[in-house]
Amino acid sequence: MKHNEWHPGTLLETSGGYWKTCALHAAVQLDVFTAMADQQLSAEAVAEKLQADPRALAMLLNALTAMNLLEKSGGLYANTPEAAQFLSSKSPAYIGYIIKHHHHLVPSWSQLDQAVLSGDPVRTRASHSSDDARESFLMGMFNMATMLAPRIVPKIDLSNRRSFLDLGGGPGTYAIQFCLKHSELQAVVFDLPTTRPFAETTIGKFGLSDRIRFQAGSYLEDPIEGHYDVAWLSHILHGEGPDDCQRIIQKAVSALSSGGMILIHEFILNNEMSGPLFPALFSLNMLLGTASGQAYSEQQLSDMLARAGVRNIHRIAIDSPNDSGIIAGVV
Repeated sequence: MKHNEWHPGTLLETSGGYWKTCALHAAVQLDVFTAMADQQLSAEAVAEKLQADPRALAMLLNALTAMNLLEKSGGLYANTPEAAQFLSSKSPAYIGYIIKHHHHLVPSWSQLDQAVLSGDPVRTRASHSSDDARESFLMGMFNMATMLAPRIVPKIDLSNRRSFLDLGGGPGTYAIQFCLKHSELQAVVFDLPTTRPFAETTIGKFGLSDRIRFQAGSYLEDPIEGHYDVAWLSHILHGEGPDDCQRIIQKAVSALSSGGMILIHEFILNNEMSGPLFPALFSLNMLLGTASGQAYSEQQLSDMLARAGVRNIHRIAIDSPNDSGIIAGVV
């Protein structure tokens, strides 16, 4: 928003914007859009399905209608096409997991002032959270990566590469997508032991269990077994401070064969650290949840790669809705 667009109306709209957020979160948590399916239903009928209070649920359904997520006619409610596509858990394009992950972040964001005063995190990292919170995080990352991968994978030529390391790869979304694109590629997803069930289930669903295996470990503390033609680091550096980022990059470089490629996928700030907006806000999200994590600038990431002996460092342009970018180099 430009300077001259800020006035009491826009300030109050921003201040109260979380009301809409909470209405959406509540609907996804309750699975309202799945309950609606492709039917027209009364508030009472939906309340019975969800075992909710009819009066309270009607208020929520009316708010969702005002948000253009539901349609209402003659006292009956129905999903809009967009709600049915993205918010029903029966849809292959469902993004509810990432919305549930955002819901788990709300308490910490309400304490941002305290985090700024202390400089300390106010929430537990996802790897130490409840099973529900961890599932929402992992599958939310899978949702987002699945949407982004078709834009990213064609931009990166791995036709002459045979081994792929997905470091901190979560459910293995990018390993899956790169292996689907390149039939000769074998991959390893390296992540914490708690991630294994999600990763192996997801890999199995794509029929790639014979080409993608899981290696359990901490990318900060444990050695990486084997050598690879490609190391993919997607959205792991922002969880760590600069020194640990350098250690992670050095460890990834050490796992590469001569001529190997390293690819860093992150929310990248400009070199003044003052934008774009999403990476700048995401840096605050890391303040809330980590001891020293943050978003990094292109120059910072490039310098880390150079210190690890990486050459031909360059940025790969991608079409991303949240200002993520890729910085690549070879060893």
